[in-house]
Formats: sequence, C-alpha cells, structure tokens
Amino acid sequence: MNYFMTIAQIAVAASVAFVWIFRIHNVIKEFNQFGLNDVTRSFVGFAKTVLATLLIAGIWYPSLTLISAVLMGLFMVAAQYFHFKAGNPFKQRIPSLILLLLCVYIAVSAANLI
Repeated sequence: MNYFMTIAQIAVAASVAFVWIFRIHNVIKEFNQFGLNDVTRSFVGFAKTVLATLLIAGIWYPSLTLISAVLMGLFMVAAQYFHFKAGNPFKQRIPSLILLLLCVYIAVSAANLI
C-alpha cells in the first residue's frame, strides 16, 4: 500500500506541475472562463506548486503528506465546482476528479500511517 501511495503522490505532483508549467495557456483560458482574476490564478498556481512539492517531500518526510493531500484535494473540489458552474462537459472535469480521488486516497493512507 505504501508503494501505491508513493506512486499516487508522484502522479498528483507531476500532473499539477505539467498543467501549471506546460499547459498554462489552458489554465489562463479556464480562469478567464470562470471569471477569476490574474491574482487568484497566481495564488492558486503558487499554492498548488508548493503543495505538489510538499507531496514529493512527503515521500521522505511522511508528516508533510496528510495536510498536503487534504489541501490539494480542496483545490480539486474547487476545480470541480468551477467546471460545474461554467457548464463544462464531464470530459473536462475528469482530470481534476481523478486527482481529487488520488488526494483522498493519499490522505486516508497518510492518516492510517499516523
């Protein structure tokens, strides 16, 4: 189980990094569609990048994992809300839904290790 948790942490962190570094044009488009300003987008990008880093650090320092996974999961819940509010098709909600489920798994696993 610990092995899958590590894979999940890497998957979430890598996905967030990929989207916020290489797919930033999509992020800008979505935040505009959601009616959110540049300051909000910058804050979310910074926070998600920090949380992704903490998820990776949590592989070696497990005490960082639970709070990082919970907070990242909350960002994914917010993403689901804004996609729903904007009327986006389910296909656009799938990535954040998968990351949300992985964050739940990571958080539950981390809580069981405490």
